[in-house]
Amino acid sequence: MQKPLTFLAPLAFLAAFSLPAAAQDATPADPSTVVATVGDTEITVGHMIVAWASLPEQYQGLPDDVLFQGILDQLVQQTALQQQFSGDLPSRISLQLENEQRSLVAGEAINGIMGSPLAEADVLAAYAEEYSNSEQSTEFNASHILVETEEEALAIVEELKEGADFATVAREKSTGPSGPNGGQLGWFGEGAMVPEFEAAVVAMEPGAVSAPVKTQFGWHVITLNETRVQEAPKLEDVRAELEMQIRQIRAQAKIEEVTAAAQVDRSGAEGIAPSVIKQVSALE
Repeated sequence: MQKPLTFLAPLAFLAAFSLPAAAQDATPADPSTVVATVGDTEITVGHMIVAWASLPEQYQGLPDDVLFQGILDQLVQQTALQQQFSGDLPSRISLQLENEQRSLVAGEAINGIMGSPLAEADVLAAYAEEYSNSEQSTEFNASHILVETEEEALAIVEELKEGADFATVAREKSTGPSGPNGGQLGWFGEGAMVPEFEAAVVAMEPGAVSAPVKTQFGWHVITLNETRVQEAPKLEDVRAELEMQIRQIRAQAKIEEVTAAAQVDRSGAEGIAPSVIKQVSALE
């Protein structure tokens, strides 16, 4: 699929201020309810909701009574400080307010794009593109016995040829963490094991026992239990992921479309040293 939206997608969710399902009460809040006044300035439930949604995630999980009182105290204090301020605001405040409004409105625009309904045909097409034509990979189920020397490994190979049970020998002699489990490594795909080990497994037939294989961990005697082809996931298992990709791609396309259609003149940036963006003192 086309590379999905990466830059502005988080902005859409920051602007949404959506509450998690667990935080929703049976009775919806009325954002216009006034919880406090400071002089003639009202502080509403809506102000508190927005303040909560703007908190870092680690603070959002604090007890409700602690959050309620803390947020209300903060808003009261901020309002009192705002009212006693006199004089002209620094230009950095006005510029920051402009940037904040720009960001929030742009985020709301993206929310509208990403929230538009998706046709089932688009989801099916995305699934086919992502999975139907992809090359299926082989997974392996193997067991091994890990020892320190090649001599020990050769002796184990001979023992197995004489009919010893692989799992029993692994429990008795393997120094690897899988030894107590009979050497069982479970299912793994290509790239999961060190190259020497993987090469030996790929070349084996199910039921075979390898010659000693040396890796950075020591000497291995391997048996391949079985193989399987990794199947494509079911549509319903990846539907949410595919829908998000489609929405992100649409949003990215819309961003590029409206930017291309806008009358943009960047000539003022020519000749400006990039380091100028760090000169915060210029705004004082």
